[in-house]
Amino acid sequence: MKRQLRRRAALSHSLALLMPLVAGGLAPLAAAPAARAADGSCGPSVPYRSGTSGYHTFRIPAAVAAPGGTLLAFAEGRRDSAADDGDIDIVLRRSTDGGCTWAPLQVVADAGGGTAGNPAPVVDPATGDVVLLSCGTVGGATEQEIVDGAVSPAARRVYVQRSTDDGATWSPRRDITADVKRPGWNWYATGPGHAVALRGGPRPGRLLVPANHSLASGGSSGGHALYSDDSGATWHIGYVADEPGTVNESTLTELADGTVYVNARDMGGGATARDSAYSTDGGRSLAAPFTAQPDLAGPQVQGSVLRADDGRLLFSGPADPASRRRMQVRTSPDGGRTWRPLWTVSEDPAGYSDLVQLTPSEVGLLYETGTADSRETITYRPLPA
Repeated sequence: MKRQLRRRAALSHSLALLMPLVAGGLAPLAAAPAARAADGSCGPSVPYRSGTSGYHTFRIPAAVAAPGGTLLAFAEGRRDSAADDGDIDIVLRRSTDGGCTWAPLQVVADAGGGTAGNPAPVVDPATGDVVLLSCGTVGGATEQEIVDGAVSPAARRVYVQRSTDDGATWSPRRDITADVKRPGWNWYATGPGHAVALRGGPRPGRLLVPANHSLASGGSSGGHALYSDDSGATWHIGYVADEPGTVNESTLTELADGTVYVNARDMGGGATARDSAYSTDGGRSLAAPFTAQPDLAGPQVQGSVLRADDGRLLFSGPADPASRRRMQVRTSPDGGRTWRPLWTVSEDPAGYSDLVQLTPSEVGLLYETGTADSRETITYRPLPA
């Protein structure tokens, strides 16, 4: 009953936000509002500022909107340095007013002195629970040691946990490594960024999570997916893309016809830093290998893709090919085949990001940024969708 009441309240709030946009027509994305706008949305806010709450650095944002309307902003809380290894927790801040204000920081996963990270959240449509996939490193191993085979690949683990109350509390991490990590894969990383629950295609309701791995033979990078058809109880490996050996840190979304569009970071150092592919069987396989996506110029960095409620695809990521700066949202009217700039957030340093559909009329952007370095803050900006 409480969840039903929350959903009704969220629906009423969404309709209230939508009415003035219906009357005046949806405007294209422009500059982010500097303060609370007439439609009730907020300006930018900063859920994470490095050097606070006992953490040296916050990185690796991931966002999802819970069924009750609560916005969940995940990150890695790095205790002692900005490094990718060491004492790292998965942390969370929740907002019940669309990102205007944030509840105190929660620790969702604490590996002791080890590493917990790469949050990939998704809402299960069957239960309304928030399901969180993540990875961890045990025994103090570094990423390079695992990639090189200097330590056992078993040091890199995969976990799932869930919340039944819109992120207020979380189950302990459950290790699913044996089900989703193949022999011959050394490194492993989920996301980072939101996962998806499929609405159409051959398996509606499927939870589909982008991930990547490194091969023990040669250390090249590959992409894959993991999926669950029972609300996250059991997990399986979906498509695997080891060629051309440069795919890394994927993001995916579902098109209107049920096709899954996958966009990935390319580590090959060629003319483009992004690749794309499609799946017509709910993420079990790819219809064709990854190919270059030249319209998404930028540095080698993670990015986020989202199909907005109006059907457009949105992509977020730095747009300066030479460095991690100039966060930009780009859009595709044709299912990811071509892209064009839609909104340049700023010319400041910028890194990882995640897009989230907050209401039918509002998309949010959670991203790393700062004035001198992109690791200074994780900032949230609402964008009219």
